[in-house]
Amino acid sequence: MVDEQDHLLPIANVGRIMKQILPPRAKISKEGKETMQECASEFISFVTGEASDKCHKENRKTVNGDDICWALSALGFDDYAEAILRYLHKYREFERERANQNKVGGSEDKDEASNCKYIQAGKQTVIPPPLECRVIKKGNSSLTKPS
Repeated sequence: MVDEQDHLLPIANVGRIMKQILPPRAKISKEGKETMQECASEFISFVTGEASDKCHKENRKTVNGDDICWALSALGFDDYAEAILRYLHKYREFERERANQNKVGGSEDKDEASNCKYIQAGKQTVIPPPLECRVIKKGNSSLTKPS
């Protein structure tokens, strides 16, 4: 039998993400973190399940980023799909540039001053920042019900 905790995101990571949007002195209860952990994990399962079904119908075994974007859109999360698709394109562009730089030559050394910069053949490359999630105020979201 699979433990329920194996299907949930790590609670420390969930708490860390939650704290990023709150004021520095704000506290989050254990129950609040657990609730967000369950909701986020369920949302991820819901979206990946839809993407997995699509891949199964297309006789593919690997779910890719485009499948996740498609699933988000198919489930009505168009705003999320657009944002993730833009990030996915930037990420792929960065990976292509990095692969081309590696072909040209030069070693890849991690810059000690920053975890997001690399020096390759004397040229500095910046990795795209991680995807940011922002809280949308009530009434400004396309997901809210019209009054």
